[in-house]
Amino acid sequence: MKIAIIIVRSLLGLMFVFAAVVVLFKIPMEQPPMTPGATAFMTGLMSGNYFMTLLKVIELICGILLIVNFWAPLATVVLFPITVNILFFHAFLDEPKNLPSALFLIAANLFLAYAYRKNYAGLLMAKPIQ
Repeated sequence: MKIAIIIVRSLLGLMFVFAAVVVLFKIPMEQPPMTPGATAFMTGLMSGNYFMTLLKVIELICGILLIVNFWAPLATVVLFPITVNILFFHAFLDEPKNLPSALFLIAANLFLAYAYRKNYAGLLMAKPIQ
């Protein structure tokens, strides 16, 4: 189980670091054609000056934290809403052929959340410890 956690954590971290570096450093990459709904959504995100930069900085920091295994449970929690949005984007706005990568992201994130479940025990208590 420990080896599986290391592999999944590293792959998830590398995917987020790669995605963040490409956008933050404006590395030219060939973009696949998008559906009209996906284009409208991305145009709206890009029209705000701060959002994509903020999103990619968070992805970069959390990806590095996952790779070096420092605060990995926190990085998993922070990346979960981002991962859910990636899944919904590919499921509802993009073409179905791009869905497997999003499914891997959500599965990896859920796997890590399960692996770190003991770290979240205090967060999930009905009453706080006094």
